[in-house]
Formats: sequence, structure tokens, C-alpha cells
Amino acid sequence: MRMKQLNEIRGKLLRCPKPQILNPLLGELAKSSAPQNALLLYNQMLHHPLSYNHYTFTHALKACSSLPAHRVKGLEIHARVIKSGHYSDIFIQNCLLHLYFLQNDVVSASLVFESISFPDVVSWTSIVSGLSKSGFAAEAINKFSFMDINPNSATLVSALSACSSLRSLLRGRAIHAYGLKNMIENNLVFDNAMLDVYAKCGSLANAKHLFVNMPKRDVISCTTMLGAYARGGRCEEAVALFRKMVRVGEVEPNEGTVVTALSACASVGALSLGEWLHSYIDKRCDLVVNCNLGNALINMYVKCGDINMAIRVFNTVSQKDIISWGTVICGLAMNGRGKQAVQLFARMLIEGVAPDDVTFVGLLSACSHEGLVNEGLVFFKAMKDIYGIVPQVRHYGCMIDMYGRAGLLEEAEAFLRGMPVEAEGPIWGSLLQACKTHGDDNMFKRIKTHILNNTSVGIGTLALLSNIYATSERWDDSNKVRDAMRRTESRKMPGCSWIELRASMSID
Repeated sequence: MRMKQLNEIRGKLLRCPKPQILNPLLGELAKSSAPQNALLLYNQMLHHPLSYNHYTFTHALKACSSLPAHRVKGLEIHARVIKSGHYSDIFIQNCLLHLYFLQNDVVSASLVFESISFPDVVSWTSIVSGLSKSGFAAEAINKFSFMDINPNSATLVSALSACSSLRSLLRGRAIHAYGLKNMIENNLVFDNAMLDVYAKCGSLANAKHLFVNMPKRDVISCTTMLGAYARGGRCEEAVALFRKMVRVGEVEPNEGTVVTALSACASVGALSLGEWLHSYIDKRCDLVVNCNLGNALINMYVKCGDINMAIRVFNTVSQKDIISWGTVICGLAMNGRGKQAVQLFARMLIEGVAPDDVTFVGLLSACSHEGLVNEGLVFFKAMKDIYGIVPQVRHYGCMIDMYGRAGLLEEAEAFLRGMPVEAEGPIWGSLLQACKTHGDDNMFKRIKTHILNNTSVGIGTLALLSNIYATSERWDDSNKVRDAMRRTESRKMPGCSWIELRASMSID
């Protein structure tokens, strides 16, 4: 605020220190792009006891809500409200409730709510919404169930958001039914919230029915439905919906929509569709291949096997994050270019990006496939000692696979038995396969005995053991393992492959 404006405000305070004159100005400043100026005026008003009233505090609290760094100021205003005897005002209490949730102070917000004698619909909506957004979805639903007044659409949307977080389809449908019965006109935000419940709960048929019958849809509706298809494994329908959005022009896809569609392409390895999406992005001047969109493109090309294009996109992303680096490193490892993965890791460190646990999975996998045992050991040690990352089962799995591929079976077995976490079936299977490859029959028998006596070993590992016997024409042993698999009443998911037929497309 300029000095001239400050002098004008001081002049107003001296000439006419009345709240009905100053409060409108305080409200305008609180809603402006510089709400800190409202707090300057508020401080001036406090020097004149007759210049403020309970409305003054609501404007000051709204200014604090726009300034997350002003936590102490909010506490100061709260104390002043109590001291001045205005705390029982419902508008002030609702402002405090909103402020504390914005500051992620769930305890203080809950205390404020409990102190409200007769909460209104704003109070109830704030507590339900605040608890849901703060990660206390169950508590949000519990509060909603105790409402003693009729909720409005905002309350219902907040409750549905909590149902989405809890994957509570039954509660969500009950709230949806209440909304349909009591809300007079169609509400797009409410419909989108229910669509999200169906999507998160995996109820694709209900989600599609609601989506098709919505009187109006926006980009959030379409993105939510896209995500539902993608999570439900129906990625072709997700891409088809995106293409329809573009063709019909009902809504224009935003960045989130495109990212979801790219994720669907990555899931089914649909390279041609992914390339079509890439060309669509290039034709949209408002879509910038930034971190999120760039990462989605990189992931799509990696999953579809076009690592060269993934690297090209990676190099065009100006602000790379750890996901960008990790995706390419893992992609290089998956596509048999382990040495390049190690080189890229070195470049990442030079640019000052700290690796995470996913980065090390890709790095250790690269060392495994390239036979870089010494380098793998160095990286594994650095992960623990330098970067403070606690190794997970998948890191140990990469190390055992690395030893096994290099023929260092004794080291692999010692490493496995020294693991601080229980080895999963695929790790035992990896060592079993290494024993077979390198002809160590004694270790093969030990590992086989452990697998057959371990009830926690998955069906996939047993199938691997049966297949190893079959390739050696040990049919009786193979059948015995198959019999053991049948007794578990589990079935291995059959493998499948994807091919694209006539997938070429164009954008008008």
C-alpha cells in the first residue's frame, strides 16, 4: 500500500472513526490481490475503540485466510475476538473454522466447531469439507451423519468427496439419493462428485450410466470418466471417449484429461494412439509439455517400448523432476540399455536432483541386466548410507536377480537369507531360475524345498517351478507341482499380448 493511501486512511480514521464507513473498505482490501493491506487497516482501526465491530473481525479473518503465512495473526485475531466479547457471533466462528482448516490445524478447527452453540449449514459444510480434505474422511462422514439441519449442495458434495476417499459406495449412493430427492434443479458439481464416487469404487456400469444421462457435462466429468475407464482396465474405451471429446467438441480436454488418456495408452501399450495424443498436444497452443504432461508422455513412450522418443521428450522438458528422471532411467533398464541408465543417473546427480527409491529400482535393474555387479553393490550401499533410503523388497529382488544373472549363486543365497524383510515368491523364483540356468542342482533342490514348504509363495512361483521341470522333461515332478497349485485353489492370471491393427488417425 502506498504512503499516500495510508495517509488517506488515517485521515478517515481521525475524521470519522465509524465501522460502517471503514468496514466496506476493509472488506474490499481483504478480497483484493494484496490482502495484507487489509491487515494494515485492521491494525489502525484497533487504535480507535469506536471504529470497529464484529464485522471488522470477519473481514480481517478473511484476509488471513488469503495469507497462509499469517498464522500468528489469525491466532491474534482469535484472541482479540474472545477478549472483545464477539466470539459467539456465528459469522466469526465460521471464519475461524475456515481459517484453521486452511492452515491444516484440524484440532483448532474441531474445537471451534464444538464451541458453536447452534451450527448453521455453513458451519456443518466447513467441518465436513475440512475434515475430508485434511485426510479424515471417516470423521467427515461421522459429522455429516449428526447434522441436525438440512444440508445444501455444498455439504453433499463434501460428504461425497469423503465417500470417494473411503471407497464407500453404499454411503455415496445414499447421499446421492438424498440429493436427487431434495435438490430442485440439476447440479453439475454434485453430479461430478457422485461420478467420482462410482469411479473410485470401481462401479463402472453406474459411472457410465450417470455420465451418459447427465444433462450437462464439463471437462471434470469427462476426465473423471476417463480415469474410471483407465483404472478399470478398459483403456480402449478411455481413449475412445477422449477422441469423441475432441471430435464432438462438447468440452475441450485440459491437461488433466490428456494426462489420463496418456496413462490409458501406456496401460495397454497403444503406441499409435499415444502418438496421436502427442500430435494433438502439439496442435494445442495452450498445452505446454511441462513437468506433468511431459512425464505422462515419457511414461507412455517407455511403456510402449519407444525409448528413443521417450528420451526426446525428456530432453524437451525444461523443468524435470525426480519422476522425469526416474521414468527414463527405469525405461532404459527395461529396454536393455542399462549402461545408458547408469550414465543418465550420473547426469542427474550432476544437475543436483536427489534420487528416490523408484530411481534406485531402475538403476539396480539396469546393473542386473548389464552384469554390472560391482556398480550395483556401490549403488545399493549409497542408497542406504548416503541417501537414507530404506531398501524395500523390490530393491532386494533386484540385487538377488543381479547376483543370479552373474552366476554368483552363493552370494545370492546369502544375500537372500540375510534380508531383514521376508522374501516374496518372485525373489525365490528368480534364484530358482538362476540355479537352473547355471546348473547348480544342489542349490536348486534347497530352493525348491523351501518354495514347496512355504505357504506364502505365490502361484506364479509355483508355475515357474513346474515349467522348469517340464523343460527338463521331468513330467512327474512338474505334475506334482501342478497338483499342489490346484490344492491351493488359486489360478495364475494368464498372460496376454497386444497388437495394434489399423490404428492410424488424423486430427482435423
